[in-house]
Amino acid sequence: MRITNGNRVTRKNCTGKALAALLATVVLAGCMVGPNHQTPGMPLPARWSNTGDRKMRQPAPRLAHWWKRLNDPLLTALVERAVQGNLNVALAKARILEARATLRQETGALFPLANGTSSVNRTRSPGIAANDGAHAVSTQHQAGFDARWELDLFGGKQRAAEAARYGLDASEEDLRNTLLVLVGDVVLNYTQVRAQQALLGLARRTAQSQRQTASLIRAKYDAGSAANADMARAEAVAATTQADGATFEIDHSLAVHRLGILLGLAPAALTGELSKRAPIPRPRFPLPLGVPADIFSNRPDLRMAERQLAQATARIGVAEAARYPSISLTGNITTQAMGISDLAQKSTIGWAIGPSLTLPLLRGGQLQAAVDGANARRDQALLTYQSAVLTAMGEVENAIISLTRQQDRHTKLAAAVRAYRKAANAARIQYASGASEYLNLLDSQRALYGSETALINSQLAITAAYIALNKALGGGWSGTADAAP
Repeated sequence: MRITNGNRVTRKNCTGKALAALLATVVLAGCMVGPNHQTPGMPLPARWSNTGDRKMRQPAPRLAHWWKRLNDPLLTALVERAVQGNLNVALAKARILEARATLRQETGALFPLANGTSSVNRTRSPGIAANDGAHAVSTQHQAGFDARWELDLFGGKQRAAEAARYGLDASEEDLRNTLLVLVGDVVLNYTQVRAQQALLGLARRTAQSQRQTASLIRAKYDAGSAANADMARAEAVAATTQADGATFEIDHSLAVHRLGILLGLAPAALTGELSKRAPIPRPRFPLPLGVPADIFSNRPDLRMAERQLAQATARIGVAEAARYPSISLTGNITTQAMGISDLAQKSTIGWAIGPSLTLPLLRGGQLQAAVDGANARRDQALLTYQSAVLTAMGEVENAIISLTRQQDRHTKLAAAVRAYRKAANAARIQYASGASEYLNLLDSQRALYGSETALINSQLAITAAYIALNKALGGGWSGTADAAP
């Protein structure tokens, strides 16, 4: 022993203080086991293929409110209503609230825990009787609290909070991806509604023209200048075209019903609102595409997959920390008295405080198996992320080739329609004057009807490819999407 400033200080006390200081340093520094997340890199081409067309440009894509460039106010209003009323969006918001609660729960595990206790026990002591012969009965009141703090020496709890934070990020990206899909589905179904209306109008106009031709043939038949077979064939063709109209009406109703469900309404709620015909939405060109690297920052599904990979990486640290010793500081204070009013004055007070050490010894390989499982799940998340990137690139490339080729096809179909219309008009005049047979007129009318149908479907395909391209590039809802319940 030695003397310092008149006080006796033992070497044992000095060693204890040094150990306490070392423990405090370890706790404050935080030794986090497990790997730290790093966003994996993937080789990407410098530009998209099939973009030599003048309608495709290299500048960064303008994805904010891309559907407004279709110039349809009703469509814009339907998108805004869908964002507010869609049930899948509400479900994604609920997942965000759950992820926030999980983060608060995991963060709370980093702090000490304390519990208050209070009890009243009434005791009858056998064999001890009072003066009147009755057994003695006593009442004991007890109050206190206990506290526990598990030191996060190896960062297991911090890794759990880190994983929860990544999970919250992933749930927020899931909401954005849900909005992206929702906007695309609303625009596509609205476009299909307008396309079916156009096809239905075409079928009705064509059927009316064919009925007029049938009336002309009937007049010729009555005059003895037309065959009975021609009259029957003309009536059959008109009836077939009218049957096509019924098919278009069915497809129109189905698209309207899908729109109603997307808005969180009854399927037929939009029937009256969409009953008035309107043109098929047409995209504007030229269309900026950006470069393949832009999809990492623009597509929420890729950001979500990357956050899920980060979450799986953090959980390796949670499993790894469970293999190491854990130290907890525990303490409690209790007070006992015969009456509740004596707890503060005539009570007995007891307390206990001290550390506890837990060593994982024989666990049958469970802890190492947990680490191996966490590593395997991280590898799965990595492969899922890489697959999502390749899928996203494929979706962009497919939409580009579809959009460019449908544009070429539409131009040629428009020329075909103009030519078939001239041929049908000439055949009608020739048949009315008796210069040609009905079969020539029938063939020209069928060809015109088929080419006009193909032209409408081609315009639908162009707009559908435009929608798919904006979705593939990551264009979704860019307004506010509060996750409030």
